[in-house]
Amino acid sequence: MKKLGLLFAAATLAVSASAQTVAESKTFDNIYIGINGGVATKTTGHKWLRDLNPNAGLRIGRYFTPVFGLAIEGNAYFSNKPWKSTGTVVRYINTQLLGTVNLSNWFGGYAGEPRCFEVSAVYGLGWGHVFNHRDNLEPINRMTSKAGLDLAFNFGSKKQWQIYIEPSINWAFLGQHEGRTKNDGAGQYGYNAYSNGDQPVYNIHNSMVQLNAGIVYKFKNSNGAHNFTIVTPRDQAEIDALNAQINELRNRKPEVITKEVEVIKEVPAVKEFTVSDLVFVTFAQGKYNLTSEAKAALDNVKSGSHVQVVGTASPEGGAALNQRLSENRAKVVADYLRSRGVIIDEATGKGVQGVTSNRLAVVYVK
Repeated sequence: MKKLGLLFAAATLAVSASAQTVAESKTFDNIYIGINGGVATKTTGHKWLRDLNPNAGLRIGRYFTPVFGLAIEGNAYFSNKPWKSTGTVVRYINTQLLGTVNLSNWFGGYAGEPRCFEVSAVYGLGWGHVFNHRDNLEPINRMTSKAGLDLAFNFGSKKQWQIYIEPSINWAFLGQHEGRTKNDGAGQYGYNAYSNGDQPVYNIHNSMVQLNAGIVYKFKNSNGAHNFTIVTPRDQAEIDALNAQINELRNRKPEVITKEVEVIKEVPAVKEFTVSDLVFVTFAQGKYNLTSEAKAALDNVKSGSHVQVVGTASPEGGAALNQRLSENRAKVVADYLRSRGVIIDEATGKGVQGVTSNRLAVVYVK
């Protein structure tokens, strides 16, 4: 145990440089493409279900961080109810530049791979065009805006696919050069559409609500992953110190502690172990879930092996919270190993060990 403690201290030093961070991405990393379709209807002035307008669209985007991204989206609408038909197959198109905010990653953090279910907000501005073959009405161009929520489900072996449902509201800015305050229920727009000289204005009468569903494919990045990956920065001075301690431990003989007893019994041989007998599992701050990298490391422990698991936490937070966190980290590692046929002799949480970051669990293979 004393030697295990020394090896554990050396492992603690290895992860004390800083918290995990997202790996740097190149220009064409984290790009995705998707298609979507659904129905839209004018928000006010008519019966929704009677005047549903089908649409289909294409979205191409890029995530710059696990939270923020940009996308270009274009949708074609095949009906223009409640207005009279324009006489074209595609009645209206809306092309927009959207900003995307992954609310799940913003408030819940990013652990190295997307969650199965995520919520994102979208907002942007764009250009809308109404086609027309009628002699008494010219084609119309308008500035547009969109706000919505994406309720997304990620799936696939590397979470490279995503399906989503998106409720949204889309506005048209009906500005007028001459500065009329409004034009309701008559004239060019009709159906309680309002136009102001001081546009753009977000007016609910000049909007439509929309419900679309879509599917997205995230292209492979330069590192082979389809999503952002997590790295743990290292400090070279600490790495050198760790290597020195490991070399010293390798050269030492195991210490044998003996106890005097009234009857002399044969003392069993003490098994010698090395750094190769240890598996280190790191965790994100405040988390105890296993990443795919952690599972890959634990998969190297052979079924039937006897192991001891020790979990720790970093100094942030209260003592009670850190103790529970370290116990949860030891438990999740033990449960995963146990499911693979590994025999768990002991799994304990040690709270905070030292004054630097040590968010890890150490697995000692006996």
